Amino acid sequence: MKPAPFDYIRADSADEAVALLAEYGDDARVLAGGQTLLALLNMRLAQPRVLIDISRCADLDYARVEKGRLAIGAAATQAAVCARPQLAGEVPLLAQAFPHLGHFQTRNRGTVCGSIAHADPAAELPLCLAALGGEIVLRSARGARTLDAERFFLGALTTARAADELIVEVRFPLAAGRTRCAFAEVALRHGDFALAALAAVADADGIGLAVGGVADRPRLVRWPRLDAGARADALNELAWALDARDDMHASARYRRHLVRELGGRLLAEVA
Repeated sequence: MKPAPFDYIRADSADEAVALLAEYGDDARVLAGGQTLLALLNMRLAQPRVLIDISRCADLDYARVEKGRLAIGAAATQAAVCARPQLAGEVPLLAQAFPHLGHFQTRNRGTVCGSIAHADPAAELPLCLAALGGEIVLRSARGARTLDAERFFLGALTTARAADELIVEVRFPLAAGRTRCAFAEVALRHGDFALAALAAVADADGIGLAVGGVADRPRLVRWPRLDAGARADALNELAWALDARDDMHASARYRRHLVRELGGRLLAEVA
C-alpha cells in the first residue's frame, strides 16, 4: 500500500519543529528515523496531514554526558550512540542491549528517542530507560517538562506526550562505581521484538528488575538483596503479576517461564 496524501515539512531546528507542532497538533506526525512511522504510513494506520521531519535538526543530533546522565537528542541515531567508544563505561546496560535492537541497517536510521516515542512494550530501549530510572524531556510552545519512564509509558504504544509536544531528549543515568547490570531476551529471530526481555540493575540499595514484552509496558520492580530461594519466590510472584496473555507468537505460560528463567540468571549475575 501507499500512504495517504500528506504535506512534508523539513524542520531545521527544534524551535521550528515545536512551532509546527503548535500549529498542526493532532494532524502532524514527527519523522526522525522513520523505521516505524513509514511502515504505519504505508499501511495507512497513520494518516497525518503534515509530516514534520526533524532528522536534520543539528541542535537535536547529539549524545553527551551532562550532570551524571547520558543525554541523547531526538535526531541522534541508534548507530551513533551504539558506536560511542565510552558507552560500555557510561551506560553498560545500553551497550549490552544495542546488539539485540533490530539490525545494523535499521540502527543506521532509527533514533533512540523515536523508539522511546513509539513505546512498543517489547522494545529494548524503553525497557532500559525504565530499568535505569531514566527521563524523557518534552517541549512545546507552552514550555518544557521532564517525565520519568513510569509516568511517560502509559500502555502499549501509548505515552503521556501531548499532541503539540516534541520529545527533544532522553536521559540515561550513568553507571555508578558499584552498579552492576545485565540484559537478556528471547526472540523468534535475532532482531525481532522480544517475546520477553529483562534488565537487572544492582546497586547499594538493592536490585531492580525490569521486564518487557510481557505486560503492556515495561515494568520495574525493586527488591533488597535476596538469597537464591527468595529470588525464585519473588520471580514467580512477578511472573504472575505481569498478567501475560497468549498471542500468535507465544503463550502466557511460556512468557511467565521466561521471566522466571531469564530473571533468575540475571539476578544471580548482578548479585
